[in-house]
Amino acid sequence: MSVADNRVIAVVGPTAAGKSDLAVALADRLDGEVVNADSMQLYAGMDIGTAKLPSDERRGVEHHLLDIWPIGKSAAVAEYQVLARLAIAAIQDRGRVPVLVGGSGLYLRGALDNLDFPGESPEIRARLYAELQQLGPETLHARLAEQDPLAAAAILASNGRRIVRALEVIELTGAPFTARMPAFESIYDTVQIGLDRDDLDERVELRVHRMMALGFLGEIRALLPRGLRTSPTAGKALGYAQLLACLDDAGDVVGNVDEAVEQTIRGTRRFVRRQRSWFRRDPRVHWLDAADPRLLDTALSTLKA
Repeated sequence: MSVADNRVIAVVGPTAAGKSDLAVALADRLDGEVVNADSMQLYAGMDIGTAKLPSDERRGVEHHLLDIWPIGKSAAVAEYQVLARLAIAAIQDRGRVPVLVGGSGLYLRGALDNLDFPGESPEIRARLYAELQQLGPETLHARLAEQDPLAAAAILASNGRRIVRALEVIELTGAPFTARMPAFESIYDTVQIGLDRDDLDERVELRVHRMMALGFLGEIRALLPRGLRTSPTAGKALGYAQLLACLDDAGDVVGNVDEAVEQTIRGTRRFVRRQRSWFRRDPRVHWLDAADPRLLDTALSTLKA
C-alpha cells in the first residue's frame, strides 16, 4: 500500500493505549520511519518508566528522537519542533513515510502545526521560580487554573517547570497560554490516528506493576549519578518523581515503595484523562478502538479514505 506523497502520519492518544506498537506496524507496512513525540522518551536512560519500545520490538524500523537529551536538560518544545521537522524532512527526502507517535500533545502540535512559541523573560521566570520554591507547584497550578483553565487541565499539578512557563507566557503576552494555539491546521498533509480503549484504567495499573517487575527502581538508581533528582524535567516525570522520593542519594530505600507505586498509578490515570481532553478537542483525529483485533487493517483503511 502507498500513501500520498509527503504525507505525515501521527499516532496519538492517551498513555497505555498501544500507540507504539501501531506506529511500528504502520511504518513497517508503509516503508516508513518512526519519529518519537513523547517528551520523556527524548531522555537517554529513561527506558522502563517511559515504556520506551525495546530495540528488538521495533521490527527493524528506524526510530528518531529517542535518547537524544541528557537527564539534566530542561525540556524545550521549541527545540523539539526544530528537530522533529528536520527528521520529517529527512525521511521524506529518502522517499519514506514519517510516522510520529506519542502522547505529548503540545510536542505533536509543535511538530505538525503552524505554531510559534513566544519569547522568554528571565526576570519573570526567576520570580515565578522563587514563588514555586516558596509556595509549591499546587499553588501555582491553582493560579494557572484561574487564568487559563485549558492549560491547567493539560499540565500536571506537580509539573512546576511547565506551570511556570505557562504563567510566564500569560504575563508576557497578556493572554492565556492556550489562546496562542493556532487553528487546527497542519503544515503537512497529515493524517492523525487516535487510539483509545475502555480498559485503560486496568491497563495503567498492569503497566506500572510490569515496569516495577522489569526493574524500574533499578533504572532510577542508575540515573541518580546523572542528576535525575535535580533535573528540572526528567526528575518530575510520572513514576520517576514518586519513586525518587523513596530513595536517598545513595539509592537506598527510605520510603514506602508500595505507596509510591499506587501514587504513580493514580497520577497516570489522571494524566490519561488530561490527554483525552487535549486530543479529543482536535477534530482532525480519526479515533479507533485500540482493542480492535483488526486495528492495523482499520488504520490502513483510514489512511486510504
